[in-house]
Amino acid sequence: MSIYDRDYNRPQRGGFSFFPPILKSLLIINAFIFLLQYFFFFFFSIGGVSLELIVSKYFALQPIQSDNFYPWQLISYQFLHGGFTHVFFNLFALWMFGADLENLWGSRRFLMFYLLCGIGAGLVQLAVQFVPELGMGPTIGASGAIFGVLVAFGLTFPDRPIIMFPIFFPIPAKYFVMIYAAMNLFSGLTASSSSNVAYFAHIGGAIFGFILVKFGDKLRIFEFTNKIFNIFSPSGEHSSPPRPASPLRRVDVHQPASQPQVIIHKTGRGSGFYYEGQEIPQGQIDLILDKISSKGFQSLTDEEKKILYEITNK
Repeated sequence: MSIYDRDYNRPQRGGFSFFPPILKSLLIINAFIFLLQYFFFFFFSIGGVSLELIVSKYFALQPIQSDNFYPWQLISYQFLHGGFTHVFFNLFALWMFGADLENLWGSRRFLMFYLLCGIGAGLVQLAVQFVPELGMGPTIGASGAIFGVLVAFGLTFPDRPIIMFPIFFPIPAKYFVMIYAAMNLFSGLTASSSSNVAYFAHIGGAIFGFILVKFGDKLRIFEFTNKIFNIFSPSGEHSSPPRPASPLRRVDVHQPASQPQVIIHKTGRGSGFYYEGQEIPQGQIDLILDKISSKGFQSLTDEEKKILYEITNK
């Protein structure tokens, strides 16, 4: 049968998807847990204690000094939300900014990035809760992780025009990210202790997102987290991500034998893709892919990122 390169880190249909697999799973899981919260947990109890309170105690991010903190809460709190508006805008922003990143990075890297930003946001929130004036309480929501995704989007597609509340006119992504982060920092510093918005978690997610995009490969953060992921893949499948698939390469897989025979067919020297009126040589595309494989996506120049985006988008 004929398929595109079998690479769990790339879209399987050879192009961009509005709902790539990890993004789709995150949207479904968050929505499902929200429905459980508000149509099940609120109406049932165990031993006279509401299921909602039990879930909050063990799965919301509790302050360390409360004696209710458990390490797994750094992940579980990201999937709980405080109301319809909270979950709706979080998931809308996740889809709006996350789809292009997963299509470009691959599913596993995007998932690692998302969870690490959420963990970083949680750690910052736990740290600031030791400041008495800022108050303390349980933290829920995916906002910290999504702020990391927002920063990554701004760094990856800096000139992409964005229109989103509360800015109702097109603004380049890089400026949108800076304005939004500054607004949250100001709100965090000026909000009263009774505020129920974890502004510093937002800032924490943004900071970790910046660090991961700029230095994640140099610090081998993704390499380390990838090894952790592989613990749950005993067969070793996908243990080391293969090189990103070129949209110009097609793979024929014949499976009658135990070891599939892979035959790669390349086009001629002309790629058939154009950037600013000039055809992109196949060799230039291969060099870009090699650069991503050896040094990571952040090593690309702005022009190389635009070329790659134009190719994959078509």
